[in-house]
Amino acid sequence: MPHLEPEAKIFACSQSVYLAETIAKTYGIPLGKVTFSQYSDGEFQPSYEESLRGLRVFIVCSTFPSADNLMELLLMIDAAKRASARHITAVIPYFGWARQDRKDKPRVPIGAKLVAKLLETAGATRIMTMDLHADQIQGFFEKPVDHLFASTIFLPYVKSLNLENLTIASPDMGGSKRAYAYSKFLESDVVICYKQRKVANVIDTMELIGEVKGRNVVLVDDMIDTGGTLAKAADLMIEKGALSVRAICTHAILSGDAYEKIENSQLSELIVTDSIPLKKQSNKIRVVSCAPLFAEVMHMVHHNNSISGKFLM
Repeated sequence: MPHLEPEAKIFACSQSVYLAETIAKTYGIPLGKVTFSQYSDGEFQPSYEESLRGLRVFIVCSTFPSADNLMELLLMIDAAKRASARHITAVIPYFGWARQDRKDKPRVPIGAKLVAKLLETAGATRIMTMDLHADQIQGFFEKPVDHLFASTIFLPYVKSLNLENLTIASPDMGGSKRAYAYSKFLESDVVICYKQRKVANVIDTMELIGEVKGRNVVLVDDMIDTGGTLAKAADLMIEKGALSVRAICTHAILSGDAYEKIENSQLSELIVTDSIPLKKQSNKIRVVSCAPLFAEVMHMVHHNNSISGKFLM
């Protein structure tokens, strides 16, 4: 009998349906059917409403707070394993707990390592994610990890702006590698912000390394949480003579009063992906979908094609 390639199916956790529907449409197949039973105490149970036996299954779920998103993904992976799926790929556009990638003080967990082990124990045979907060998190997995970069969708957008005197900026020292990668492709200058914190999410001081006078600046970061860093960086750069300041952030966490900070800052535009759904709309926030990127890479993975051409940095 001729060898038939196993079918691929795409499913979504409840909080990532908006993105999974777009991915599935771009991929060219309907989104798989899943139902969720809810108990009165908050416990829930996913159930696949179609056969998975012998198939490649993609489960789309960003693990942003609350922890229910992660638990939902783990249950769906376990259910797919017990339904005899051949391959189970956890598609995690935003990988939560990634900021806990090391022990930065005594008696704290390494949350990213724990999440990696949970995913593998549940039954994931492959991980697909985008712009990890720390690249070394890939090493926490014993399974293949496809670490995609949002630069493949952001760079064409920045080029389309046709900004003169363009300068790429990193809001902190940790993001300097990302900023230099963007500047290489855009053939622009680079500046770096040096910040110090006394507690998490609160900036004590910030200094600018480099010249921004008369320049159009684009700040590049992997995520925006409270918005304090980017708002302060934009204000500082305008004070130093920048013509305009924009920001590119892959994951729009936007917690607390982040929306108000962005609205009241000197940022002319904040460009994000839809890896996390926006809580509300803003005239300053522009969303560039990551669905086409994931759909294309998922198609390549299913057909065992090389995805190296999707890594711009």
